Formats: sequence, structure tokens, C-alpha cells
Amino acid sequence: MSKDVEREVLKMYEGSRPNEDDLFETSHVNHIAWSLAAVCGLAVIWLCIALVNAENQRNALVNNMCQDQVFKSGVDKKCLVTVNSRDHWWQHLWYGVTHVRPEVSDARR
Repeated sequence: MSKDVEREVLKMYEGSRPNEDDLFETSHVNHIAWSLAAVCGLAVIWLCIALVNAENQRNALVNNMCQDQVFKSGVDKKCLVTVNSRDHWWQHLWYGVTHVRPEVSDARR
């Protein structure tokens, strides 16, 4: 009778035994793909920031916003760093993305 009782007790606790097949769990998430996506996303953000800064300086140079006070044909480099040639940064980004090709003047045509 003690064997039957022991068998019943073991049957009762069979579900609480750890599954040795899943003892070392592995992740099914592709870390390389997510890391590559994160790096590409950060690179796009960095390139957008660089485009905004370059377009801000280009627009300031085109509109003569940073003309040197001493030498009228020169450019004030300190002004180029701090100038805001448009009201918002997204205006620089939009202009830089939509105007990929340089504008051709009538003399070059």
C-alpha cells in the first residue's frame, strides 16, 4: 500500500517538476536585426541634424545674413554658427530634402 500512496503523491506533483528541455531559455528575438535598425535610425537622425545645420548656413549665405562688417566681401564665421535664417528647423529640413538638385540660373542654360 505504501507504493500506491507514493505513486499517487508523485503523480500529484508531476506537473510541478521543472522541464529540463527549457532549462536554458533562448531568446527568439533577432538582436542583430534590431541593433541594425537602431543604428540606421540613429544615422538618419544624425544626417537630418547635419542637413538642417548645412541648410541654415547655406540660406544665411545666400541672403547675405552673415556679411563681415570690416571686409564687405567676406563672411563672418561666428555669425554662421549662431544664425537662424528661417523660423523653424523643420523648414530647413523640408527645403533640404525637396531641393536636391541645384537651381540652374538662366545664364548657364
